[in-house]
Amino acid sequence: MNETLTIRRLAGALGAEIGGVDLAADLPDATVRAIREAFNQHQVIFFRDQSLTPDQQVGLGRRFGPLNIHPYVTGMAGHPEVMEIIKEPEDRINFGGGWHSDMSFLEAPSIGSILYAVQTPEFGGDTLFASQAAAYDALSDGLKATLESLRAVHSAGREYSPQGASAQKRASMQVAEAEGAAGEFVHPVVKVHPETGRRALYVNPAFTLRIEGWTSRESRPLLDFLFEHSRQERFTCRFSWRDGSVAFWDNRQVWHYALNDYPGQRRHMRRVTVDAG
Repeated sequence: MNETLTIRRLAGALGAEIGGVDLAADLPDATVRAIREAFNQHQVIFFRDQSLTPDQQVGLGRRFGPLNIHPYVTGMAGHPEVMEIIKEPEDRINFGGGWHSDMSFLEAPSIGSILYAVQTPEFGGDTLFASQAAAYDALSDGLKATLESLRAVHSAGREYSPQGASAQKRASMQVAEAEGAAGEFVHPVVKVHPETGRRALYVNPAFTLRIEGWTSRESRPLLDFLFEHSRQERFTCRFSWRDGSVAFWDNRQVWHYALNDYPGQRRHMRRVTVDAG
């Protein structure tokens, strides 16, 4: 690990806060490697007291891979890779509420998301994270063997339907509705991390529809069990945001949940999503 970086673990299953780095700077390759090592090991990493322009956040994200342009959320003018996640005081529904893994509904899902806090509420607005690697490790050997051969169908069609939470109207976000046009893509129920070799569950309540080759009714008992199992407190950590905080989480092995507990306040975040290179 780079000697200038400090690492403080936040919870047993996942999460670490990293100090001693200015993410707006032109980071040396060695520092980028050290951050990536921490990202792989801790699954979600956090930084405090950062100051990132949209250009700098894009530049940071590109040190880890090409950036995704969200198919349903309009990015910043001049920065289509930057998603502004804003909840105005009059908005009742937040974006990202409910357990999910970003972009699992794509044919080639992202590897991670980098979220930067521009403006945080006076209280509330924390984010929960859950390690799907730890959730997998806690399963019985028999269920692990069963899951190894299964694949699951993912789609944005439900979440971004006119009734879906992600497509609900907001004062400051342009979110399109899928209207049945969203594709369905199949991914292994157990994903093997390409850098660490660690196995993790890869299903989530927002975007996983059913097990491939099974009906929705047949799939529901197994998926409901996995969803309930995977959000147990022992697999989680919680992050309290301040202006200038940054979180970088691994979508291949982490769920997250943006809490909606700050009524009448504004919350403004910026996100870039890193695809596989």
